[in-house]
Amino acid sequence: MDTLFFILFFISILALLIGLIKPNIVLKWMPVAKRNRKHVTMYFGIATIVFLILFGVTTPPTSDIADNNSQTEQVKAEEAEAEKQEEEEKAKAEAEKQEEEEKAKAEAEKQEEEEKAKAEAEKQEEEEKAKAEAEKQEEEEKAKAEAEKQEEEEKAKAEAEKQKNKETMSQQQAVKMAEDYVAYTAFAKSGLIEQLEYEGFNNKDATYAVEKINVNWKEQAVKMAEDYLDYTAFSKSGLIEQLEYEGFSNEIATYAANEVGL
Repeated sequence: MDTLFFILFFISILALLIGLIKPNIVLKWMPVAKRNRKHVTMYFGIATIVFLILFGVTTPPTSDIADNNSQTEQVKAEEAEAEKQEEEEKAKAEAEKQEEEEKAKAEAEKQEEEEKAKAEAEKQEEEEKAKAEAEKQEEEEKAKAEAEKQEEEEKAKAEAEKQKNKETMSQQQAVKMAEDYVAYTAFAKSGLIEQLEYEGFNNKDATYAVEKINVNWKEQAVKMAEDYLDYTAFSKSGLIEQLEYEGFSNEIATYAANEVGL
């Protein structure tokens, strides 16, 4: 309210000053005869004094203003303190929330590591178990194979013994002579049969003896090729023909020629 009276006081003074210079401007609503400095002083002088008095009356004391300012500052300080405390609580809550999240994350990672380690241990245990099972199975199969092999050997031995018992004296002699000839010099299969027939054995006993003995005919061909080369010179084709003449197949004769370096 004091502000309003101060504005009216200021307007009144301004109108008084202007009216004292040009009364017609501020007293336009009055008759021309009353548009003079006297009436300007009367109206606006009184208004100025009245508004000044009202302004003084309505203006609050300086102590009240100071109290109001102090109270305002105190309210602001309290509000600032409250805001600061709210920010601190909010920051504390955020920090606690972040700490909880980090703790939960660390717990989850720890649990994940434990589960991973457990799964790895289980996997390793399964692998070791599977490995042990495989080794056990391998041992069993090996033992089984060994037993079967031994059984086969015994069976073959028994068969050989049985076959030996079935051999005629002539066949036994043919086998012995065939082994002696192979130990002494090289022969082709057909050549050895012919040699036994030359010694007086029939074709059946000679063939039986050659089939009975354990001979690598490729080695016999190589040995005979070496004997020929020690005795005289041969071309590769000539040596092959000579070996074929002795009873070796073309394949075995060619193999022997290659083995001796021709």
